[in-house]
Amino acid sequence: MAARALMVMGTASDVGKSVVVTGLCRLFARSGVQVAPFKSQNMSNNAAVCPGGGEIGRAQAVQAEACGIEHTVDMNPVLLKPESEDGCQVVIAGRPRFRMAARDYSHYCQQAWPEIVASYSRLAKQFQVVIIEGAGGAAEVNLRDRDVVNWRVAELADAPVLIVADIEKGGALAALVGTVSLLSSAERNRVKGLIINKFRGDLGYFTDGIQIIEDRTGIPVLGILPYMENLEIPQEDSASLKVGIELRGARPINVSVVRFPRISNYTDLRRLRASLTLSFNMSISPHSPKPWI
Repeated sequence: MAARALMVMGTASDVGKSVVVTGLCRLFARSGVQVAPFKSQNMSNNAAVCPGGGEIGRAQAVQAEACGIEHTVDMNPVLLKPESEDGCQVVIAGRPRFRMAARDYSHYCQQAWPEIVASYSRLAKQFQVVIIEGAGGAAEVNLRDRDVVNWRVAELADAPVLIVADIEKGGALAALVGTVSLLSSAERNRVKGLIINKFRGDLGYFTDGIQIIEDRTGIPVLGILPYMENLEIPQEDSASLKVGIELRGARPINVSVVRFPRISNYTDLRRLRASLTLSFNMSISPHSPKPWI
């Protein structure tokens, strides 16, 4: 495996891993480096069709665009598409293979891992750098023996790791310090930096917070990223969907969309969200709010 790798993990879902990976992909591409994104396993109903056939998570398609390359199934070899509270469709190498109940996850991991290794190996031979995205939280130690998306992938690629926390929701200090404290010594040694995402306000008031994080973890805070509106980077799961009206001044047209429990390809709605002539709303019921478009 010739490529050098860098992996981005998070303290939880929806902290901004996909955004950070996209930014790094663009940075390396603009620096003249042949770079590609990789996420071994995605759980998302937001899929993108690859030019060569097959489908992957839409976030990896956008990351490939940031790299200036076409997206391929190797960039996201396993896609889990939730169909119920305890079951999903399993897409491997871009093709639907079978449906899986949650209780079958351990058996599934044994099948998925060789596909993941093969996909990463192909990317590593084609590109100089691979930017890898993890999933969920980096310290989900109860899943360590079934991991196919975080530390096992970091070991496969021999990748240094950055961990991202979302400060907008509060609790970023506890999330980072707690995450690092739960890691094994081998995992902790891979972590080379921490990133605070979605920061609002005066950075001067957070100087003490940075010092506390670094003192407690022994790992440097490499960056504070500001909260940014309308990034237009597709989210992977419904944790990012907010119910309620998004108003940006008086608008002549109201659009309401029902937030179904397992809504699919809702990233198609982002053009409506960004429109200057629409008031856009995500609703949990078709009865509220009104009027509909």
